[in-house]
Amino acid sequence: MDSPFLTANWNNLLMINFRADPALLKKYVPAGTELDTWNNTHYISLVGFLFRDTRVKGISFPLHRHFEEVNLRFYVRYNDGNTWKRGVVFIKELVPKRLITFVANTIYKENYATLPMRHHWHMPDAATLQVSYEWKVGSEWNYLRATAGRQAQHIQPGSEAEFITEHYWGYTQAGPAATAEYQVKHPQWKVHQVTGYDYYCNAHSLYGPGFAETLAQKPVSALLAEGSAIAVMPKRQLK
Repeated sequence: MDSPFLTANWNNLLMINFRADPALLKKYVPAGTELDTWNNTHYISLVGFLFRDTRVKGISFPLHRHFEEVNLRFYVRYNDGNTWKRGVVFIKELVPKRLITFVANTIYKENYATLPMRHHWHMPDAATLQVSYEWKVGSEWNYLRATAGRQAQHIQPGSEAEFITEHYWGYTQAGPAATAEYQVKHPQWKVHQVTGYDYYCNAHSLYGPGFAETLAQKPVSALLAEGSAIAVMPKRQLK
């Protein structure tokens, strides 16, 4: 059995979800996969969360164990001949550490970029949790923010929350007709009830005009997942 490439704890995953035009996503869909939908809707999500106790092949690197990530992702599925695997494709992933960007872009062929980042978690009372993730583009801070109930709840089967969170595979374009796959192992997450949220994203600078238009829409929903320990398995090339 393969050992994980990376292990960490992912905590307080804030996901702001938008309806996407499949024509916008088409060129990013890796060969052999297809767009996944829930209730006939194609989703794209801005996701912010915190890495904790990060280790690569069991080794932790000083000053690189705890850091934020914000990514823009959409949802695909892949039929391996026996079952449908549900996965994500990343448009871009933002982190505050250049070494992480180098490793991810070199080994996993993802599209990482390095920006100043920060996060704030606050519990103003016994029942409330406030979470924010911020990243600096030029001279301005972009952000994802949410207020939620402190008590996390089990995800309802068949729900939108299940669709957004229950994608355990990553797919990347490894060439004109080649696709790489990797598994992300974790238990089913619980979610906090979001009572309010806000965001600002200079999407034109980060992702281009097509995504800027998509992210200017009113979001479909916002989710705050509790998170857990995770293991990213070594990638393989699809045949």
